[in-house]
This record gives sequence, structure tokens and C-alpha cells, in this order.
Amino acid sequence: MKNTFWLLLIFVAFQFSIFGQEETVAPKYSNEFLQIGVGARSLGMGNALVAGVDDVTSVYWNPAGLTKVKTKFDVGLMHSEYFAGIAKYDYVGLAHKIDDKSAVGFAAIRFGVDDIPNTTQLINNEGNIDYDRITFFTAADYGFLFSYGRELGVEGLSAGGTIKVVHRRAGDFARSWGFGIDAGLQYNVNDKWFFGAMARDVTSTFNAWIFNLDSDMQEVFLETGNEIPENGLELTLPRLILAAKRTFDIGWQNISISPEINAAFTTDGQRNTLVKSGVLSIDPMMGLEIGWNNMVAIRTGVNNFQYVKDFDDTETLVFQPNIGLGVTFKGITLDYAFTNIGNQSEALFSHVISLKFGFDK
Repeated sequence: MKNTFWLLLIFVAFQFSIFGQEETVAPKYSNEFLQIGVGARSLGMGNALVAGVDDVTSVYWNPAGLTKVKTKFDVGLMHSEYFAGIAKYDYVGLAHKIDDKSAVGFAAIRFGVDDIPNTTQLINNEGNIDYDRITFFTAADYGFLFSYGRELGVEGLSAGGTIKVVHRRAGDFARSWGFGIDAGLQYNVNDKWFFGAMARDVTSTFNAWIFNLDSDMQEVFLETGNEIPENGLELTLPRLILAAKRTFDIGWQNISISPEINAAFTTDGQRNTLVKSGVLSIDPMMGLEIGWNNMVAIRTGVNNFQYVKDFDDTETLVFQPNIGLGVTFKGITLDYAFTNIGNQSEALFSHVISLKFGFDK
């Protein structure tokens, strides 16, 4: 099975080499709403969960983790709001244990901004401002994920895959449909060391855009110096995440300590990450979970390392701090995360709550 892992890495590298220079159809941060993360557990740990995920959120983080789901059915729900409630982010997931070695899962994600004013027709034919001509629309991104995970012939090794359908729209003006595939691996050594690999958009995710601007709106675009968008194809290039986790059993009061580190590798152009170059960018994520008796967990993590330029042209390294808490009782888990979506120097805090339900029948 070692050959399977290396074949996966070679395939991802091949995809990078094909599309790495297609700047016109493969912009940076394409379908970026699918990189936010799901579940307050992960957000409290700085999104460092690829190696240790073992519940319904495996559909998103690593489909190989579906084999670790502990109940027949696992259901997950999450709601969060960003930018003072302007943007809404929602997630629902379902995992089903087929047998002792395999499981399937489904997840739906929505990130949207509602009631956006359309002011392109604010000025009437006489040149006067008419507020009654303002209409409202919604800009939203949707992701639908279908996953399968299975234990392989090597003890502790699991693999999984996810088919993604992406739908994005901005009112009646623009819409797109996309399709892509994720692939993941997990390897567990004596329930102490956990390793993971996640290839997002391993085949590249294709979004076909269609724009529908009426003649009045096109005229406003031209008069204001804006380009009229054309129908086209947008590619989301592959991203490889490598992860490692270590669990320490304290031996007192059933307390365990589990640090995990993830690193995301991208080649779609230089990003503002901790390690960056014109060829490769590396974005690290680190998390820590302290658990007691499989009932209570305290979490913290850091991610989103960036360099911010000051007024004197000096650069300062900033990051996103996160903390979280989880409580499990009779198959119901309530997770909470308190995260600073800006960085440690900006007061842009968000409260994230998610629920999980486990059913054996």
C-alpha cells in the first residue's frame, strides 16, 4: 500500500504541472469558501484535523476518517456568521457506517450574503436618484460532498474519496456549476501516532460560469468603466495537506493530550503564507486538544499565518488564534469555538457552535 500513497502524490504533482501556469482560468483563491472548514472542533484547533478526524466531519476534512465513525449514523450541524453577521456560513453532514471497514458520508455547505442592494438602476432616465429602483439579491456559494471511506489491507491504513458538486450564483446575474474530486489517506500506529494526507481538488475542480446581464445593466457597466464579464471556465488547482498527530495518555483521570500539525501545499501562485515563493506556498496549521474521559475537551490552535506590511514598509508576522470547548453526553456533542478571523491584532471575533448526534439504530 505504500505504492498507493506515492502514486497519489505523483498524480497531484502531475495536476500541478498541467495547470500551474494557467493564470487566466485558474486564479488564486478559487472556490475559497470550501477552505473555511466545518465543525467547531476543527475551528477551535486552527483547522488542524486531517490526521485525527474521526467523525461526520471527515466528509470535509479527510474521507478516510469515515472508517473511524463510532456509531451507525453520525449527524453534524453548524452555523456561523462572519463580518458582523453580514455573511452566513452553514453546514449539515451525515455519515453512515456500512460495516466494520467502510462508511459513506454526505455534506452540504452554504456561504452567502443576503439582501445585497443592486444600485445599477439607481438613477432614472431623467438623471435623478430614485431609491424605489433599488432591488436586492443574494450572492451564495454551495458545496455538495459525497464521500466513501474504507480500511485497507494494511493494519491502521484507511483511504477515502469525495465527489464535489459546486454551485455558485450572484442573484440572476451570474451562476456556475462545478465538479471535482478529493482523495485522502489516514494511517494509525497503535492509537498513538496518526498520519494523514488530503489531496483537495485532485483532478482540479471545474466551474463553468454563465453571466446574464440585461442591456440596461451592460450599459451601466460600460458607462462606469467596468468590463462586461464573459462566460468561461474557472479551475481550482490541487492542494495537498500533510498532517501528523500524537496522542499522550496521562494515566490520571483518563486525561489525554493530542497535538496535531497540518501543512497545506499550493502552487497556484505566491500566497501570503508563512513559507512562500513563486513556485510553492506552504500554510501551516497547529492545534491542541486536551480530553477528559471522552466527555469534555479543551482546544486551542493557530493558523492563517500572514505577513502584514506596516507604514514604514517593515513586515510583521501575524496569525489567527483560536480556542474551543467540546462536551459529549449520551451520543450528543456540543462544540464551541471562539476564533479571531482577522489576526491577533484585530478585533474580528466570531463565535462558532456545532452539534453532532450519534445513533446506533
